[in-house]
Amino acid sequence: MHADAANDSIAISNSVTADGVTVPVCPSSVDRMLVARGLTKEYQSGTQRLTVLADVSFEIAQGAFVSIVGPSGSGKTTLLGLLAGLDTPSRGTVTLDGTDLGSLDEDKRAKLRGAKVGFVFQSFQLIPTLTALENVQVPLELTGSLPVSEATARARGLLGRVGLGDRTHHFPQQLSGGEQQRVALARAFVNAPRILFADEPTGNLDGATGERIVELLEELNQERGCTIVLVTHDSALAARTGRTIRLRDGVVVEDVLHRHASAALEAPDGSGALV
Repeated sequence: MHADAANDSIAISNSVTADGVTVPVCPSSVDRMLVARGLTKEYQSGTQRLTVLADVSFEIAQGAFVSIVGPSGSGKTTLLGLLAGLDTPSRGTVTLDGTDLGSLDEDKRAKLRGAKVGFVFQSFQLIPTLTALENVQVPLELTGSLPVSEATARARGLLGRVGLGDRTHHFPQQLSGGEQQRVALARAFVNAPRILFADEPTGNLDGATGERIVELLEELNQERGCTIVLVTHDSALAARTGRTIRLRDGVVVEDVLHRHASAALEAPDGSGALV
């Protein structure tokens, strides 16, 4: 563990071995939302084989708030894409809410993402020809899970929740970067996902706006029990999550549980806590 983290976090030392792969176990008795085992991602570049991730293994509990950190090129965004089922590994497995993503074809993975996964991209990925309200409604329209009137009401309510109730009919180009990110956050939560992946959600924002986004993530995690996996370069932001997984050169070099989370490991009834 790094010296500057010693006072704020504890190493996660418990692990299990399955199929020859040692997997850190969440120090709590709650259900596992995400299990990565032996994840490896390689690309062919000319005559060379480039390894972006090598034998990455860990578990994440349901309801956890976890950050993934590391220098540029360490494999953070690649790992996030594999965990969300946006990409497939060269080797290894990802189990999301009990489903092995490798057992699904692309259509079935897309359906699973629509039902259980939210994703916040650093570049927002809003559709420029749609208003804020229409952008938030897109996931509901794709799944057809709600009548139009209910979908509109839910999208409008979430935009109000992120402080954009008066900007529903504005197009992305009429919104600031922070406002666009809040629209993206509302869109990510509109299907009430079991897990949310966020790739540098504060990377393009000023300090005050970034703080508001972090507060929203914390509130939604606590209020809805949504598991959040966050990629960030910001050490202060990482310290606010319950656990930090550090990557370097495509491998996990540190996996720590922050003390503010470890203090709540056991609930009064012995059922465990969300970490």
